[in-house]
Amino acid sequence: MNKSDWIEGMARGMTVLESFDTERQRLNATLTAERTGLTRAAARRHLLTLANLGYLESDGQYFWLSAKVLGFAGSYLSGARLPRAVQPTLHQLSLATQLSCSVAVLQNDSVIIVARGIWQGSHTQTKASHNVLAYGLHVGTRLPAHATSTGQVLLANLPNTELMAWLKNTPLSRLTTNTAIQASSLKQKLKAIAKQDYCVANQEHELGVDAIAVPLRNTSGKTVAALNLVRSSIDSNAQDLASLWLPLLQQTAQTLRPLI
Repeated sequence: MNKSDWIEGMARGMTVLESFDTERQRLNATLTAERTGLTRAAARRHLLTLANLGYLESDGQYFWLSAKVLGFAGSYLSGARLPRAVQPTLHQLSLATQLSCSVAVLQNDSVIIVARGIWQGSHTQTKASHNVLAYGLHVGTRLPAHATSTGQVLLANLPNTELMAWLKNTPLSRLTTNTAIQASSLKQKLKAIAKQDYCVANQEHELGVDAIAVPLRNTSGKTVAALNLVRSSIDSNAQDLASLWLPLLQQTAQTLRPLI
């Protein structure tokens, strides 16, 4: 992209919008500055501008996303091929496994959920599994790539030069005692994931929850997304996720291949 085509103010405004996530739904100027790298004064101006445009609401001190931002999500979901193509299959997968499942894509240091299949059998859910389903996990949710099964699958399928740049430039925050926070250890796990072509994340994003993911590839063989199943892992006698569900997950990925 030519430098003359770059609009710095727009880029900063979008960065401010992206700083709102499931971890912090309400931000003031100080918190926004910390999350975006802007000065507090610049962050405040951007927040006030976005509020004036209707994309944020405010109580005078804190700001939060308004319903207007849903217009972007609605346009994407109605026009994007991937969510529409995978959604019926996700419903079938959730019914077959009695687990919730997601399709996610990689964006910078996060994965974004673009489609969900939600198992509603609450009578079989433990408290932990209910938490992981209820706490902000919906279409559009951003999750840290390094601590999630879908994120690790997508990272493992990056070209080596892109992966090395990602590991060099991305802070690896600790979410649980199982989260990899050293680039070297994460790199080793990603190497194993690339070889076996699936990932099991054991309580890396949230205690009491594990997940298994496989890559979703198009007919050209390009990895375009990742598909996962999520369950509570509190039961120490529970069967290993890979031996229980990997064949079905791989079969589902193959079924989706000509559709994406």
